[in-house]
Amino acid sequence: MKRSKVAPALGFLALLAAFWFVGAGFGIQEKLGGHVGSAMLSFALLLAPYWAFGFGFGEWLHARVRGAGRTLAPLLLIVPYLIFALPRGEFRWDMCLGMAAVVLAVSLLAPYSHADWLVLAILGVSVDLHFFDRAWAVGGLTGTPKLLFVDAGLYAYLAIRPLGGIGFDFRLRRSDVAIGLREFAFYTPIALGLGFALSFLHFHRTLGSPAAFGAGWLFTLFFVAMPEELFFRGMMLNMLERRIGTGRALAVTSAVFGLAHFNKRAAYFNWRYVILAAVAGVFYGRAWLAKRRLISSSITHATVDTVWSIWLR
Repeated sequence: MKRSKVAPALGFLALLAAFWFVGAGFGIQEKLGGHVGSAMLSFALLLAPYWAFGFGFGEWLHARVRGAGRTLAPLLLIVPYLIFALPRGEFRWDMCLGMAAVVLAVSLLAPYSHADWLVLAILGVSVDLHFFDRAWAVGGLTGTPKLLFVDAGLYAYLAIRPLGGIGFDFRLRRSDVAIGLREFAFYTPIALGLGFALSFLHFHRTLGSPAAFGAGWLFTLFFVAMPEELFFRGMMLNMLERRIGTGRALAVTSAVFGLAHFNKRAAYFNWRYVILAAVAGVFYGRAWLAKRRLISSSITHATVDTVWSIWLR
């Protein structure tokens, strides 16, 4: 096997092992009872394309999958749900057909540039309103449908109709880290000043631990930051910039990103979170725009979220 293929494969196995230990720390294995194996397989089958797309899998698929098969192939993303739900006796037709409908709609609409906003709406509403959280109805796994829809979005814009400049790449560069941490440093004093002034941030007197920070940062990077950066920067900002210019696109995308947090951490319209998230969106956007690489903005995003969750929430 070529070295270029060995490294991603080993990285994928290491990532699975890391998430296994993170899951153990949150007691997820105990919640799964006797179905740990099927749940792990389900998760691995959704993580695999997500990881592979970060190493050029989209280009490979675009060159080889043709005709009706190109449109219907994403329906295979429903298989992980079946693997998870059937052994547990928790299969639900509404969840299965609903997720299949979303995936198929995205594939059918992806070839048409005038339908891009409808694709974004379908994916955004499906994730943000948590329609399918009950598909993986185990504490700690309810966000798994997000990974399924990320795979569908990646397939649409990397394999069906490649959208230039997304920058979805897991091959880390030193500049990615430098840019990501630079924008974190720029955002931090603004976030602290505004956050405490709005009584949104509250300092936690805890030292935390390197292990807790590392585990939280890794989980946030792959399951919060990168999916959100793909949607808001790699897709939305990317598409808007072509139509209204960089400055306006950054402002609009940041505002939408803020509004997407209206129902987070509260049972009402959380306007404080909306404001902080909108401002953060400017710096996440700046990180992506620097080199058009999502890993840069995801590093900023993951670091902000992890610091907040440990010391300031």
